[in-house]
Amino acid sequence: MTIRSITPYALPTAAELPQDKVSWSFDPARAVLLIHDMQDYFVAFYGDANPAIVNCMDTIVRLKRHLKALGVPVVYTAQPPVQSDADRGLLNDLWGPGLTAKPERASIVAPLAPEAGDRVLTKWRYSAFFRAPLAEILAESGRDQLLICGIYAHIGVMQTAVEAFMRGIKPFLVADAIADFTREDHMMALRYVARNAGRTLHSDSVLAAPADALSKEGLRRILLASLDEVPGDDDNLLDFGLDSIAVMQVVDRWKAAGVEVGFAELAAQPSIDGWWALIQPRLAAAGRVAA
Repeated sequence: MTIRSITPYALPTAAELPQDKVSWSFDPARAVLLIHDMQDYFVAFYGDANPAIVNCMDTIVRLKRHLKALGVPVVYTAQPPVQSDADRGLLNDLWGPGLTAKPERASIVAPLAPEAGDRVLTKWRYSAFFRAPLAEILAESGRDQLLICGIYAHIGVMQTAVEAFMRGIKPFLVADAIADFTREDHMMALRYVARNAGRTLHSDSVLAAPADALSKEGLRRILLASLDEVPGDDDNLLDFGLDSIAVMQVVDRWKAAGVEVGFAELAAQPSIDGWWALIQPRLAAAGRVAA
């Protein structure tokens, strides 16, 4: 009636991914990151040192940091701490009262705590779309890809991917950023989605998504998306509608590349040439290619 302790297992490597039937390309500009059910209650069944959940969680932390720097919205699912029998329905027959028996463990695990701007959706059934505005969030942001990580792979993660597919949303499972009851269950979920509903990826390929601010041309493209007109490289960006949100988008991208730069530094010389002169030596010092 409840979840048993989960035996340690190794997460799949890139070489173990199943063959996908589709060749969709993951595009951060079209994606939403879904962190699925990473609540203290569910994570606790792995124990403290289980490599499946430890490595999964570490990978999700890196994915979230990288993708937020690229402007990808982050959405969480979380079951409510107290659920009536009517709300749980048939879940009671399979899993018992679940979180209702331990409401104090309903929080998202601390390393993945939601940040400002993240959305947390109340979870009622296996699929994250059920009684939640996930589809509306994607539509309103003009995005049609759902990158899914979290637990458990063969239950809510897989069901969410299948429903995304049926709604015309392209699902991507990050194979080493999900975890399950067993390695067999984990691989089954990957095989099912690869065969019937979406794509399976390793985090390495997602973390390689381009960080445009590593080139002067990329920096120009980022700024053009939020400015009223096209500035010259030595023009004052404030005269073209530059605001603090656009500045922080650039700061976040450089931070994801391992380079720190302050808001005040950029405000002191608000031109493409000025910013690039400031940041280019720091990119080089951090070992990042700057063009």
